[in-house]
Amino acid sequence: MNKKTVIQRIIFTVMALIAVAAGVAWFILRDEKPWLAFYVACGGGVLITNLIIMLIFVRKNFK
Repeated sequence: MNKKTVIQRIIFTVMALIAVAAGVAWFILRDEKPWLAFYVACGGGVLITNLIIMLIFVRKNFK
């Protein structure tokens, strides 16, 4: 495998882990502290958005 596919797989794996962690935090915290659950879920969304932007730049620069 070349560097591009390795980096892309790592980014996809990190995105999946963040999505799972944000989802779990949402379902665990939403009854006790809804504001904290919303904050954690939004933080996960922001991180995933940043990783998508990073993925676009990786695809663009590794030709």
